[in-house]
Amino acid sequence: MQRLSLPTGVLEVKIDSCAFKQDDLIEFAARNNMRRGFHFLSKVIGKHWPVAPHLMLTIHEYLASRIPNGLPQPVVFIAMAETGIGLGQGVFEAYKASHPQSDALFLHSTRYHLQGQTCIEFSETHSHAPRHFLHLPTQAVFKKILTSARSLVLVDDEASTGNTLENLASTVRELNHFIEHIHLAVISNFMGSEANQSLCNRFDASVTLGCALNGEYSFKAENMQEATCKAQLFIANVDRGASPSFGRMGLDRPISQPDLLAERLNTNIDSHHRVLVLGTGEFLHMAFLLAKSLEALGVSVAVQSTTRSPILNWGAVSNTLELTDNYAEGIKNYLYNFFPEDYDHIFICHETPPNQALHHLAKTVGGRLFHFLSEHHIEEIPVC
Repeated sequence: MQRLSLPTGVLEVKIDSCAFKQDDLIEFAARNNMRRGFHFLSKVIGKHWPVAPHLMLTIHEYLASRIPNGLPQPVVFIAMAETGIGLGQGVFEAYKASHPQSDALFLHSTRYHLQGQTCIEFSETHSHAPRHFLHLPTQAVFKKILTSARSLVLVDDEASTGNTLENLASTVRELNHFIEHIHLAVISNFMGSEANQSLCNRFDASVTLGCALNGEYSFKAENMQEATCKAQLFIANVDRGASPSFGRMGLDRPISQPDLLAERLNTNIDSHHRVLVLGTGEFLHMAFLLAKSLEALGVSVAVQSTTRSPILNWGAVSNTLELTDNYAEGIKNYLYNFFPEDYDHIFICHETPPNQALHHLAKTVGGRLFHFLSEHHIEEIPVC
């Protein structure tokens, strides 16, 4: 049993099993959030911690391998915004690589509406930004998979109570009454043995669980910290620049790696240079794929992303850079554990149109901007 005195209270953690070295997989942090004062910080998803793409791929493939063979098809994969989006898309692509003939669809939840598109809503009650939206695909084949799927795979970096995954499953089943099996794919499962054994009753379906770490926790709040500004200022029908092309409207195949861009960038990268590929908010998976292409060329590269998640400087978070939100909600964004002297090149990947926030980010970190209009149409934006 580990006992940690956080600035927000006392966290006790018991690890029952772990498929990897625990310190390589997760650490612990303190949330700047009155709803929850602790954070299980995953170190292998490229969000709050820089990580090599091959290590991200390892966890994608591991979680995909834990999905039972012979799931009733079609299968719908849903990744949780924002932390689990890149992880979920990676797990989906790893699953498709090993099950190329599977009838499967990937979607991810989002904190943004796509203009003119229908979405459903569910809640992550403990979150700093509790409202999640799931868009309904407009392509007939994707819509059919979503509404006729017999298996549902829900992906997130951690499960502490399972309430949000249960909320999501319940929302999807209002659209689809054919779902008979639910698989939960998480890096760290802290729900505890009693909760694990009751999953089938909770979800009212056959449920399996695949994770890299199993354990349980307790938390005694003592000095909860309230964030100085809101982390979600949602206004319906306002275009935030979120793209429909990378998973919000559904995908039935892996996204192409930007190999040509990687080859072009590599012409100016020396063998001793260190590179960071930086995602922005919900837009992480293309940053991972670009880093993966660079790594294949022999580049020393890490992946990370900005985030709206407010975390205190303690434990796994040793440095915080405050940023302006490039989705124009007017909320603070953050970049954690970032030290500019660690990198010779920083490539910033974004889905939103160029704006002042992105130029400020690029000048602050000394990076270059790459606007992904689609997986095949990428424009470098001059930093001004």
